[in-house]
Amino acid sequence: MSADEIKRLPWSLWWTQVLAIMRLELRKSFFSRRSWWIYLLACLPALLTTGHSLIMWSKGDWNHAIGFDSNVFGYVFLFGYVRLGIYFGCVILFSNLFRGEMLARTLHYYLLAPVRRDVLAVGKFLSSLAAAVLLFTASVVLSYVTLFMHFGRHFEEFLLRGGGLEQLGWYVAATALACLGYGSVFLLMGLLFRNPMLPAAIVMVWEGINAFLPPLLKKISIIFYLKSLCPVPVTESGGLAFLAMETDPAPAWLAIAGLLALAAATLAYAGVYARRIEISYAE
Repeated sequence: MSADEIKRLPWSLWWTQVLAIMRLELRKSFFSRRSWWIYLLACLPALLTTGHSLIMWSKGDWNHAIGFDSNVFGYVFLFGYVRLGIYFGCVILFSNLFRGEMLARTLHYYLLAPVRRDVLAVGKFLSSLAAAVLLFTASVVLSYVTLFMHFGRHFEEFLLRGGGLEQLGWYVAATALACLGYGSVFLLMGLLFRNPMLPAAIVMVWEGINAFLPPLLKKISIIFYLKSLCPVPVTESGGLAFLAMETDPAPAWLAIAGLLALAAATLAYAGVYARRIEISYAE
């Protein structure tokens, strides 16, 4: 089947192909050797919050307020999930979607099939996005519950009547958007670069110094908009905290729209670029 004939295929068939690709790729996301790193990154913060509650229970420490642990979870989410778990999880999941198959010499099986390259890119992206969102949102919910569970009935009151459920909803939304934003960027890096680890390291440094950048440069990052969605403000701490430049967070609608627009534009470019992929195993 020629390229022109493939382009004239109906939309319904393209969607069927996307779903078929997702089924194949989901198995790789959940059961491949690299998937164990994703499980570790997703579960580590939950293990820490569970340990915290168990220690508080054993000591009978009820002196700190539930608001204190609410602030603690803000730091756990920003540093444990966004900067560590979700970031590196997306690097592993998305940057290898094409580059990993090139190294394994299996990508040509997809390229020889009667499927458009941009449909292939969308199917691969959605499969890894579904895996990342499922694992990390479940972990965020588990961490949130285990961090507060030693408060017992007070946590139930906080969750149902004290705004805790709304807080959790914003953390889940920020988690899904983090997977979407970082995933689209690393999918494109896996297409553009022979070794996507170097640009991923550069992005990590840029995201890490966001708090110390001028207000205009802060907005050229993903983490700025994720922090804007977090219900509990988190400030930098440590010896360099005095260098941090405070900036008003973006409105929630703008943060959500900006991350969705970034993902859509990046995925569209990745689909266009995927049409020019040529395999040369001799290299």
